Amino acid sequence: MSSGVESYLNALADGDRAVIEALRSIVLKGVPHAIETIKWNAPSFAVDGEDRITLGLDRKGGARLVLHRGAKPQAPMDLSHIDQGSLAKWPSADRGVVTFRNLEDIRARESDLTTLCATWISAAS
Repeated sequence: MSSGVESYLNALADGDRAVIEALRSIVLKGVPHAIETIKWNAPSFAVDGEDRITLGLDRKGGARLVLHRGAKPQAPMDLSHIDQGSLAKWPSADRGVVTFRNLEDIRARESDLTTLCATWISAAS
């Protein structure tokens, strides 16, 4: 874990930290070769130098996991095989957002989320 990630986590309230730690664990289980940094003021995961997954806390409570291909819009891609469980909302053809109400919501979807992260990385590479 980088010092930036450690500093980010240490600044969180206990409940928020537990939520982010659960999401980090899921991403790293699905994409063990991802490199984690703090980008856009949140834990972000890159593969082969390209940003692909970013986590975040919502101001009104809850959290999100964003599947993306960097900050700039990319060419559309076929999403039909990526999100078999319909976990994410897809505001564009290169960005998906999975939202969570709380830690229990994350834990209930852990297996499907792990698969989604792995599938996303494979498709977005």
